[in-house]
Amino acid sequence: MAIQSDKLALAHDPMTPRVMRVLKRCHDGPQTVTLDIEPGDSAPFQPGQFNMLSVFGVGEVPISLSGAPTDHDRLRHTIRAVGPVSTALTRLSKGECLGLRGPFGNGWPMQQAEGHDVVLVAGGLGLAPLRPAIYQLLSERERYGRITLLHGTRSPADILFHREIMAWRRHRNIDIEVTVDHAPPDWRGHVGVVTRLISSVPFETGNTLAFVCGPEVMMRFAIAALKDAGLGDETIYLSMERNMKCAVGFCGHCQFGPVFVCRDGPVFRHDRLGGLLNLKEI
Repeated sequence: MAIQSDKLALAHDPMTPRVMRVLKRCHDGPQTVTLDIEPGDSAPFQPGQFNMLSVFGVGEVPISLSGAPTDHDRLRHTIRAVGPVSTALTRLSKGECLGLRGPFGNGWPMQQAEGHDVVLVAGGLGLAPLRPAIYQLLSERERYGRITLLHGTRSPADILFHREIMAWRRHRNIDIEVTVDHAPPDWRGHVGVVTRLISSVPFETGNTLAFVCGPEVMMRFAIAALKDAGLGDETIYLSMERNMKCAVGFCGHCQFGPVFVCRDGPVFRHDRLGGLLNLKEI
């Protein structure tokens, strides 16, 4: 009996990866793949949390969950091939194994957003960590005010979840604007950085929360635009990406000033970060 208890404790050790299998692999853009992974005994996750995914013999990286929190049959992660581990993950096929630890971190403030308008600003792959929040907002639509999604990408080919965005638009219960940096002749949408769209959003500044995810330079400009539009620091939430290693606040790799992104984030209210985003080499 003691041996079985020890095995159970080891299986739930946050530092020990659980072996999972890939259920489905979907191409979602240039060098971008979404993997559906069997959930095993994983705990339910909150929108905005992340898992540590590993390819045995290659390494481990933090990847945000990008599926619906209510989907208990699979864990969904959208991954762009930018390094050895993420590239190895994108090459996994159905039935192959990987390691998984998590979920970790604090997510988007879904309860605080109830009764408010919500503006979601996504730069590039930043739409993936926001997608679980969108699922929850739409599944509990009556609890929220106006919902607006602003998504910016390099080109039309880089638009994430294109078919899903079209489906959301058809339901007419979310306002969606997409912009690209570089447009081909047949593009009929917005051209330019996503932060330029913020000034055109007709939200109530005293009754709105903003969820922002993307490259840090994009988030700095988004914060400035949101504040120019009347939002306060206490109503702007950011998802930070850092070099998480342990995911439980031990190693210090993801320290960002006085906070650890893995333990205290990855979602932070802007007033908690203060001016850290504007300081170099933090």
